[in-house]
Amino acid sequence: MRGLYFEEFQVGRVYRHSFTRTVTETDNVLFTSLTMNTQPLHLDHEFAKRTVHGRPLVNSLFTLALVGGFHVLELTFGTTLGNLGYDSVAFPKPVFYGDTLRGETTILDKRESTSRSDSGIVWFEHRGYNQDDELVMKCVRVGLMSRAPDAGGSNPEIGTSNSSLSTSGAAVSGGPASSEEQHP
Repeated sequence: MRGLYFEEFQVGRVYRHSFTRTVTETDNVLFTSLTMNTQPLHLDHEFAKRTVHGRPLVNSLFTLALVGGFHVLELTFGTTLGNLGYDSVAFPKPVFYGDTLRGETTILDKRESTSRSDSGIVWFEHRGYNQDDELVMKCVRVGLMSRAPDAGGSNPEIGTSNSSLSTSGAAVSGGPASSEEQHP
């Protein structure tokens, strides 16, 4: 199994990822501790009780990482050459212990690389929703994607596409054309 090559991405296509994940206190404590984020809003129940939320919040960067991982097997497994950046990241609703998250991805735009003949650039909009279908995370990510081997790509062939796992949605207008490559 593999993700999609640059040529296989269709601008406007929506992927509703089949993975879901219930967030636990252990997830939050481990991630927050590993990243040296000592914010008591994430770690201290007594402190968090006195905030507007009344309880600890899940670290938003954990939410970004979790929702950002939902797409990998379906879209980028073995075919990505790396992230070039995030054009935007937003967390419209907080995530709490016990919330179950799911993800969707829309392909906003794509273009051939100007510096690498073996790859192209794709703009992804990743969205995370909780069990009540409330949007909890939205980001626009820019990725450097390998071209298919028969189109000049240098990544080894690792299997067949997972694209049959996805469903199509409504078209979305093209993404930002201003992001430039940040690394080779």
